[in-house]
Amino acid sequence: MQLCNGDDFGLSQPSISKVITETLNALTTPVIIRRFITFPLNHHEVRMNEAAFLQIAGFPGVVGVIDGTHVRIQAPHKDEPEFVNRKHFHSLNVQVIVDAEYKLMDVVAKWPGSTHDARILHESGIKQMFDRRLVPGGCHLLGDGGYPCKTWLLTPFLRPQPGAQSRYNRYHYYIPFTTM
Repeated sequence: MQLCNGDDFGLSQPSISKVITETLNALTTPVIIRRFITFPLNHHEVRMNEAAFLQIAGFPGVVGVIDGTHVRIQAPHKDEPEFVNRKHFHSLNVQVIVDAEYKLMDVVAKWPGSTHDARILHESGIKQMFDRRLVPGGCHLLGDGGYPCKTWLLTPFLRPQPGAQSRYNRYHYYIPFTTM
């Protein structure tokens, strides 16, 4: 791909590689990340997120959806087995929280592929924010069965009873991100 880009722009592959690296470094500075990836803490932003999720699936108080996704990487030289995930390829397990429009609200991209979603959450800043009550009361995240159920993290019932629990699971899985 870099060779094709180089041909298109009249540049060498090493030059294209350098431009890509410099661009990625610029886009991943803390100042830029904080500008575009923020978890809502003010009343207005929280209420807007809650209204959007209420409209989608009838969940009151939901401000975001959390899940882990595996980003394929080349096998590292150090601690290589830790990066092999349950699907048997090398990856980073990246925890992502999005709003109802799939805008990023939080990203944790530092854990080897073998790390369970629940561990990443346990060690994350977002857990600390909820535990320290920095997030307004009554706010929830939706997560899949890979996460522990908490007062602020709603997960599906493992064996739902007919009626309310089954309806809850059905609406829970109506939110597309929770089925990834």
